[in-house]
Amino acid sequence: MKNLYLLFTSVIVLFILNGCQKENVNVYQGYAEGEYVNISSSQSGILDKLFVKRGDSVVTNSNLYALECDSEVIALTQAHESLSVAKSTLADYQKGARPQELDVLKSQLEQALANADYAQVQLKRNTLLYASNAVSKEQLDNSTTLAKSTSSRVSELKNALQVAKLSKRVDQIQAQKAHIKELEALIKQAQWKLNEKALKSRSDALVFDTLYREGEWVPSGGIVVRLLPPQNIKVRFFVPQEIAEQLTINQKTTIIARADGKKFPAHVTYISTQSEYTPPIIYSNETKDQLTYMIEAYTNAVDAHYLHPGQPVEVSLGR
Repeated sequence: MKNLYLLFTSVIVLFILNGCQKENVNVYQGYAEGEYVNISSSQSGILDKLFVKRGDSVVTNSNLYALECDSEVIALTQAHESLSVAKSTLADYQKGARPQELDVLKSQLEQALANADYAQVQLKRNTLLYASNAVSKEQLDNSTTLAKSTSSRVSELKNALQVAKLSKRVDQIQAQKAHIKELEALIKQAQWKLNEKALKSRSDALVFDTLYREGEWVPSGGIVVRLLPPQNIKVRFFVPQEIAEQLTINQKTTIIARADGKKFPAHVTYISTQSEYTPPIIYSNETKDQLTYMIEAYTNAVDAHYLHPGQPVEVSLGR
């Protein structure tokens, strides 16, 4: 009788356990995991200011840290000054001679015109006098030479005045414009290097960790701050092969917190193509049902605040 009672009790317990297992057949164990954003600079330098500490919450464009930047500020200032000089030089090339220089040429031209007029009068007078044998052939030749030379001087000064009003040659102007573009590119580069010395957050996030203290040397690419944006928190869980084959990307799931049973909607974002074994196990036809596949699911950014990396959860596939 006693053995019959024990047998009956065992059957009842197995029935209850079997019923519980069927009720939770689509609920799987998992854990939360974070995809961290490592904040580093392409530039090296001493950590001048750390604006955040571990556990802080930051919003978009919040200051994270700043490296010393004296040399970058000097380089940017020099580049701006060089650009200003280059632009002034280009403007000078395009204007031609200064007004004072033009005035000098105009005065010389007026004098040359007066000399040319006087030489023409002398030539006409000596030509008439030579016809009446009043002057010698030598005097006539001298008058003719003087008239030609003064006329040539007038032409020379007119041309000089026109050239003085012109700008520099086209190739000189083009070369100066190219130099200005080069300096503008240097300014952009100098500004970029300066910006790399002060890093900001690109999204709302939790400051998961800081890896340097103020005053320490930070090498190029050195991670100073690790951020965890809420949208980067995911849940990993493992399902048998037959369940993995039925899952699809974006399939709806429910994340259940182990502590208080709070539920969050989520969706599948990744289904591993590589199987894993539940150790210790050796693959065989009898143990193939123990193959598992890793699944990743994301909840929305609002509910992600309730999840923490390493936190155990349950995932219901709602099947």
